[in-house]
Amino acid sequence: MKLAITATGNRLTAAVDPRFGRAAYFIIIDPETMTFEAIENSQNLNLPQGAGIQAGKTIVENKVDALITGNCGPKAFQVLNRAGVKILLGASGTISDAVEQYKAGKLEAAADANVDGHWV
Repeated sequence: MKLAITATGNRLTAAVDPRFGRAAYFIIIDPETMTFEAIENSQNLNLPQGAGIQAGKTIVENKVDALITGNCGPKAFQVLNRAGVKILLGASGTISDAVEQYKAGKLEAAADANVDGHWV
């Protein structure tokens, strides 16, 4: 199982970033071993449009099973959903906290986008 978590920094102590397409980092983590890789998302931070789509492609390319984030727009949701990536909402605190919330079943699976496009 591989999780991706949107993050404000590149460590497990970083806060969960509520943004998906414009998150500073994606932490790709194995929730059992807690081994992780931080992927910088700087190429998408200042895009005028398409940040969610490009971020979605990054997640899919990294063969992630589930994404933990605060918000996901319609185009990003579509990219992730088509690839079979489960989108989980409601995490708070640090990346480590989000993994614990995931393991405890406290995160809500998104049935659709929860924000409009171009949300920042």
